[in-house]
Amino acid sequence: MGARKSRGCCCWFFVFLFTAAVILAVAITIEKKFEQSHPAAPPVPGPPGAITKKYADALNIATQFFDVQKSGELVNNKIPWRGDSALKDGITEKVDLSKGMYDAGDSMKFNFPMAFTATVLSWAILEYGDQMNVVKQLEPAQDSLKWITDYLINCHPSENVLYIQVGDAEVDHKCWQKPETMTEERPITQVNASSPGTEVAAETAAALASASLVFKKINSTYSRMLLKHAEQIFTFADTYRGSYSVSIPEVQTYYNSTGYGDELLWAASWLYHATGENSYLKYLIGENGKEFANTGAIQHGLVGIASMLELRVSFFGGKEISDADSIGLQMYRRTAEALMCSLLPDSPLASPDRTAGGMIWVSQWNALQHTVGSAFLAVLYSDYMLSSQTAALYCNGKTYTYANLRNFAISQADYVLGNNAMEMSYLVGYGNKYPEYVHHRGASIPANAKTGCKGFKWLESTEPNPNVAVGALVGGPFLNESYIDSRNNSMQGEPTTYNSAVIVGLLSSLVTTSSVVRSFT
Repeated sequence: MGARKSRGCCCWFFVFLFTAAVILAVAITIEKKFEQSHPAAPPVPGPPGAITKKYADALNIATQFFDVQKSGELVNNKIPWRGDSALKDGITEKVDLSKGMYDAGDSMKFNFPMAFTATVLSWAILEYGDQMNVVKQLEPAQDSLKWITDYLINCHPSENVLYIQVGDAEVDHKCWQKPETMTEERPITQVNASSPGTEVAAETAAALASASLVFKKINSTYSRMLLKHAEQIFTFADTYRGSYSVSIPEVQTYYNSTGYGDELLWAASWLYHATGENSYLKYLIGENGKEFANTGAIQHGLVGIASMLELRVSFFGGKEISDADSIGLQMYRRTAEALMCSLLPDSPLASPDRTAGGMIWVSQWNALQHTVGSAFLAVLYSDYMLSSQTAALYCNGKTYTYANLRNFAISQADYVLGNNAMEMSYLVGYGNKYPEYVHHRGASIPANAKTGCKGFKWLESTEPNPNVAVGALVGGPFLNESYIDSRNNSMQGEPTTYNSAVIVGLLSSLVTTSSVVRSFT
């Protein structure tokens, strides 16, 4: 009970965002070198400007969902109906896997989406930490990130061994109970040299490398430890190539993978940022880039390939890139432009995959992941244009500015927060009307209830959840913009941590008029 129909659909979203990274800044980098003429450059952005209250309020709410999802011993617990849970996770292998986060409304720890959550949260902090700080959300975001990375470090006990899951999904989804009362066995799953899992290992490397940049100035010892693990795990992922969906077939029901090339590029990109080592750049533009970064693969008007926000650092004043390397990176520019042009609603290349109200809509399962992801990428591209004084984006002969992309991002954020046909906020806790029957075990069961595994009366209850899963971004509306607020409707009503990471990034980008930092270093 409670499983979403093949969470593998979420991996399409991972692919979608993986692409964005090299894509966004690489496109700007290449455009700077090769554009012959363009309109006047936009103004150089200054420090954080006036706060937009609705986005500040929404960001304050969105960051709290990470606290709702925490496993382990909850220090300074901010969620009154949550308590310590899964304290013995990893004990059978003599490792402490008690931390980390439950990925959705269940009590599983799936490291593939958890690592992705950490990478995107790191990305958001690195780009928009100054804006988060203005509204006092930087420290909570950093604390949530460290809760995940502490766990991921412990999941890597030796160079070629990586634990990638805690709990038996089949057993877990036959229960409806609070994580605090779990008594069933919690087995842990690993990938290793003989049973590889390149995509989940590479995503873990990306998470730790990006987080090493977040903590570089505030905890240098921890940052170095993160980077050491990231480099070792990337070497393991690249040396022992194989899909974890093949090595461990049972994962196909939840977070299936159809390939690992996107994650390898994503990880190499973050490692290039974190280390400055040219070998990672060569990885992106050499045979691996040619094999994995097929710019022709545009899916649903968005992106179906993989990469990362590589080379922004060189354009914004960091390491120099040769003309030969720049030419090698043009494949990412073409994909970036296609992606951005597909998102703009009046572009000649606009994707038709959107609702009548203008929401980007790709899949009926967890539809808002694509909406919010699209908006986050658009505002990043807009801010890269602004920070680099790049004047224009060209879409089949039509010219667009950074403001056009920002306005698109705002339209998607406002849709999520209530400017939609249902007149409902899909961010739980924000506004006067939001989902009350969220598909979430802990939120659905009273704090003092003793259910054991079989608390299904709370799943079937016609009463709203007794606990508010504050900050949860639910799956969202169908294509016809309807939403059925039912606890049994996991397709629309189950929140995830990776949704939260992206909405935190989007709201942080909109909370003031500032733009992105020029360098991560």
